[in-house]
Amino acid sequence: MTTKVRREFDREFKLGAVALVAEGRPMTRVAKDLGIGLSTLHKWVRAHNDHGSKEAFPGSGNLRPDDEEIRRLREEVRLLRMERDLLKKTMGYFVERPK
Repeated sequence: MTTKVRREFDREFKLGAVALVAEGRPMTRVAKDLGIGLSTLHKWVRAHNDHGSKEAFPGSGNLRPDDEEIRRLREEVRLLRMERDLLKKTMGYFVERPK
């Protein structure tokens, strides 16, 4: 059984590949010359066009600022829901019940 090793490319390599496409070179030729898949190059170009050169390839473990904000807000919502549920459960102990 053979396993494929996933190659990792640094930010500069990706930006260089995108720059070659931006110069007008054919994507198929750039992908072949660099030894990467055409779909990989398409994904890099799309990410660059969507987010610009500063935020396109943040690196492993890093999120773009808008994704980081979404992650932070989801965590805050999770904590607020836990607090709300706890208050609902304990409210019964402090509310006077009608007789």
